[in-house]
Amino acid sequence: MKHTLLSRRGHKEGAGGADEHQVWEVSANQWDPSTNTDGYVSLGIAENSLSHDELSEFLRNKPLVDPSAKAFTYQDGPAGSKSARNAIALFLDTYFHPVQQVQADHLMITNGVSSAIEHCAWALGDPGDGILLGRPYYRAFLPDIQLRFGVNVVPVAFGDIDPCGQDCVAEYEKALLKSSTEGVRIRALLLCHPHNPLGRCYSKTTIMELMRLCQKYHIHLINDEIYALSVWENTVDKLETPPTPFESALSIDTKDIIDPALVHVLWGFSKDFGANGVRIGVIASQNNKPFLTACRTASIYSSPSSLAENAAVAILADFGFLASYIKTNQKRMSAAYAHAVDLLRKHDIEYTPGANAAFFLWINLGKKYLEALGGAARGKSMGSITNEIFQRLMKKKVFLVLGDVAGAEQPGWFRMVFTQPSRSVEEGVSRISEALRSA
Repeated sequence: MKHTLLSRRGHKEGAGGADEHQVWEVSANQWDPSTNTDGYVSLGIAENSLSHDELSEFLRNKPLVDPSAKAFTYQDGPAGSKSARNAIALFLDTYFHPVQQVQADHLMITNGVSSAIEHCAWALGDPGDGILLGRPYYRAFLPDIQLRFGVNVVPVAFGDIDPCGQDCVAEYEKALLKSSTEGVRIRALLLCHPHNPLGRCYSKTTIMELMRLCQKYHIHLINDEIYALSVWENTVDKLETPPTPFESALSIDTKDIIDPALVHVLWGFSKDFGANGVRIGVIASQNNKPFLTACRTASIYSSPSSLAENAAVAILADFGFLASYIKTNQKRMSAAYAHAVDLLRKHDIEYTPGANAAFFLWINLGKKYLEALGGAARGKSMGSITNEIFQRLMKKKVFLVLGDVAGAEQPGWFRMVFTQPSRSVEEGVSRISEALRSA
C-alpha cells in the first residue's frame, strides 16, 4: 500500500524542500525595503495583505469584549458562541446562496479550517481508512488529515486531464477502487474549491458529478470553500472560454444526486478577509446531526478565542462594510494578478493561465532552470530538479512552495503567492530570475 499513501510527516516520502521550521523562520523574517532589507521575500505563504489597512481601520475602535465581560468566560461552549454562529449563518445565506437556509445549529466553529479538517478526518474515518485528495493539493492537508488520527491521504493523479474539469471524476473513481483492493477503505473525498494551488473553480456540473460518485460508494464530500469570496476578474490571460465562476456546494439541490447527510462545507476567515491570525473556521453540515455531535465532543481542542469571535461578528454584522470590503478586495486581487503575470512574462517565466480565484500562480521554474544549465543538465535526474531550484531560491532569500510537496505530477513547478505588496512581488520575481540565471 505504500505507493498509494502519503507519509504522516506532512509531505511525500523523500520529498525535499522547506519544513515547518523554515516556513515560520521565513514568516518571522520578511523583507521590507526600509526596515529589513536582509529578510526573506515570502511569495510562498498563503496570505493576502492587500486590504489589511481597511480591515485594521474597521476593527481598531470595535469593542472586542462585551459590557458583561462574557468574552472572558466559556460563553456558549467550545463549539462556537451563539452570536458567532448566527452571524456566520446569515453570512453564508447571503454570499453562498444555499438551497437550504443555513441555521446556527448547522454550524460548528473552530480555531481555523485546519482544525475543521482534523475534526472531519477524526469523525468520518478510523485508523487506516483513506480520504481522496486530488493532485496538486494544499500541502497542509496532509498533516491536517493524517498527523494525529491515523487516517490516510490517498492522492489522485490526473495526468493530462484537467484536475478541475468534469473528466476528473473518473480518476477519483479509479483511485477509490484501487485503494479498496489494497485494503484502504475510502471514507471521504476532500475538495478545495476554489482550488489551492491552481487558483480555479470547479464547475457546478463537476461538483454534481463528484457528489454522484460519493453517493455511489457512500462516501462523504468535504468541500473546503475557504477561498469562496477570493474570486476576481482575470483581465490578462487570453482564454478560449472564460474562467469558471465560483458556486458553493451549498447552492446545489442534492435531490436525486446525493444523500445530503454526506455533504459538508468548510469556510474560514483566514483567506477571504486576509486574516490568517484571526483563527476562525466553520464546519457547515446541514443534514447530519450525528456527525456534528461527534465533532463537538472534541471541540474543546479547537475552541476559538472569544475575542476572535467578537471580531468576526463585528465584521459580518456591518453589511455595508462587508459588501465594500469584498468588492474592493476582489478588485485588488485582480490587479495584483495582472501585475504578477506581467512580471513573470518580462522574465520569461512560464505559468499556468486561467486563474480567477485565491492567491496563487502555478509557475514552471524547471524549464528555465534546465535552459540555464545547458549541457550541465545532462545526467541530472528530473526528481532532483525542484529541490535544486528551491535551494537556489532560499540562497537568494525568496520563498516559494515546491510543487513536490504540493503533489505536483511533474518536477519543476512551484506555487507563487501574488497577493502581497507590489514592491514585494517585484523584488521576489527579480530574485527568482536571478536564482535561475545563476545556474
